[in-house]
Amino acid sequence: MLAVSFDLDGLMFNTEEVYWQVGTELLGRRGREFTAELNDAVMGSRPQACFETIIRWHSLSDTWEELQAESEELFLALLDEHLRPLPGLVELLAALEAAGIPKAICTSSKRSIVEAILGRFEMEPRFRFALTAEDVVQGKPHPEIYLKAAARFGVEPRQMVVLEDSQNGCRSAAAAGSFVVAVPGCHSRTQDFSTASLVIEGLGDPRLYEALGVGLGGERRGMRGKERGTSGSSQPN
Repeated sequence: MLAVSFDLDGLMFNTEEVYWQVGTELLGRRGREFTAELNDAVMGSRPQACFETIIRWHSLSDTWEELQAESEELFLALLDEHLRPLPGLVELLAALEAAGIPKAICTSSKRSIVEAILGRFEMEPRFRFALTAEDVVQGKPHPEIYLKAAARFGVEPRQMVVLEDSQNGCRSAAAAGSFVVAVPGCHSRTQDFSTASLVIEGLGDPRLYEALGVGLGGERRGMRGKERGTSGSSQPN
């Protein structure tokens, strides 16, 4: 593999936990409930699609822009106390850097949110680029964001590993033709990851390093098997 693309929310950081608190407060103010079913329906969506779904779900009178502004205010207020990198992230970034493998972020979040998250850990310079909600017309599960990422890297989609924690994200990357690694979190374990090439327990899973062709210290290794462009493939063999 020649490049790696990371989803952000729930994959790199525990932001899905923070968003759960935001959704609970946002809807609680309106006498509504933020449920697991609603969470599944909006996970991985761009902001407009996310909040329009919430409005339809609960027949709210708010506009999506109003909900977005209120949600962003709540989210940013929670970051300093609650935000943390997920296990294995720091070590994985170091291994990819030692191996000389470029990496990027592909997220449905707004750029201002991405900068707020990465800035707290000084991580933005460690990525070649970040594609956000403002950079695409079609959100996940449409493949646009991962097709654009491959083009920015200058590689074929099949030469790019994509790390995702949601069903919509995996479908997006699979439709682009990338090698998809699903990393389900507690918020997404019940989702359908059948389009993933590999499903792992976390970013420190040895199978991920094997699929990437790198050792824990960043030494380059040959991948088991060939680069794959089919979305339904299993672990390289």
